[in-house]
Amino acid sequence: MPGIDESLQRAMAITGARGANLVDFTSGLVVGTVGEWPYGGADAAAAGATEMVRAARDNAAFVGPERSPALDRSPDADGDGLGKGDVWEDIVLTAGDRYHLLRFVELGFDARFFLHVWLDREQSNLAMARLELRRLTDELVLR
Repeated sequence: MPGIDESLQRAMAITGARGANLVDFTSGLVVGTVGEWPYGGADAAAAGATEMVRAARDNAAFVGPERSPALDRSPDADGDGLGKGDVWEDIVLTAGDRYHLLRFVELGFDARFFLHVWLDREQSNLAMARLELRRLTDELVLR
């Protein structure tokens, strides 16, 4: 099971990857970073990505007015904390020359992390990058 540094290096092996951040979205702080980041660097990218996560989390159109936000894991009728469709997988932002993938990291404790990968649109395949990122985050262990 790879730790943070190895996982970030594996994220950079995704075709077209230019940068990767592991971000704590409760604080917006970068836990680990690798690669290059345009427009203000890794910290600015993490802050902006965190704002996207929070905006989606706080909008009933994405989580439904009858439920607590998906990332807060309120118990469902079965009491297991997760209803069908309750767990967010990722957020994808597309721009003229790049993709930003934000993949939520599932951990056994109450941590709130996502892996943010910036991809060059000309060199990457979005569908394949999402699959590779899912495999990577499924194996990630924070050490």
